[in-house]
Amino acid sequence: MLKLATTVLGAAVALIVLVGAAVSGVVSAIFGGGDSASASQPSQAALADIPGAYLTLYRHAAPTCPGLDWTILAGIGKIETNHGRSDLPGVHSGANSAGAGGPMQFLQSTFNSVVARHPIPPGGSTPPSRYNPHDAVYAAAGYLCESGARDGRDIYGAIFSYNHADWYVSQVLNQAAQYRQAEANSGGDAQPSPRAQQAVNYAQGQLGLPYVWGGNGPDRGDKGFDCSGLTMAAYQAAGMNLPRTAQEQYNAGPQVPNGAPLAPGDLVFYGTPGDIHHVGIYIGAGKMINAPDFGQPVKVDDYRWKGDDYAGASRPRS
Repeated sequence: MLKLATTVLGAAVALIVLVGAAVSGVVSAIFGGGDSASASQPSQAALADIPGAYLTLYRHAAPTCPGLDWTILAGIGKIETNHGRSDLPGVHSGANSAGAGGPMQFLQSTFNSVVARHPIPPGGSTPPSRYNPHDAVYAAAGYLCESGARDGRDIYGAIFSYNHADWYVSQVLNQAAQYRQAEANSGGDAQPSPRAQQAVNYAQGQLGLPYVWGGNGPDRGDKGFDCSGLTMAAYQAAGMNLPRTAQEQYNAGPQVPNGAPLAPGDLVFYGTPGDIHHVGIYIGAGKMINAPDFGQPVKVDDYRWKGDDYAGASRPRS
């Protein structure tokens, strides 16, 4: 049972693509850093999209949880209610069908318990209200902190606790990446191109579909995908044509230099240069979306693991 509920729209999507497995997080290297000295700077996309009052709240609330970057709060705020601008039931008053309310979509019982453990600083309502943006954002920071975000231990898992769905975590992380200004030599992910981001967004929409050998997806009459069918379809949705097989996609390149930061949308390959047997699409934060094998749905996985045969990555160009 979810501790927090999303909007009616989010709940409807979850019925279609909810992936029931908890996924451990490895995102501290990218999104860690809640203190003002190490926090990321807003990108032009963030400045254009986030209302000024909300941007200030996200940036002030995040440092209350060491290891939490403000972009994670902003990503949640965007996905949940478009930073309080949504007119759906429960955003400004009342509750949606799942009982959630306010700009960060808290259940009242969850909000009350979080506030009891993490007192809200002055500046909001008295008593604190889940409908008050100040109170809701600080409460969200507290909830994420106790769910794994403190010191960057498990930010992926913390977001998963907010809404138990891999697709949701992926959307939040990708939104956060768009809000985070790229920094040279930061050691984190590189900035995706618009088409690469479109490919990632398409792949997110396929989470939960079955693995089908030779499958090209529902748009081509198949119930699901195999690994290279998924990556090909993702880039076709972004207006780019890729070869069909994993080996051909690897050969097409261009290769990302060894040691260089990956960007969301990069293709990650496994095997040897002459015998590639698997491909996934990198989504940032050490994660990929892939169609793994028979009996396993399209899902989010770590792109590196102990004993893997990772062969490198490519960055498709139009």
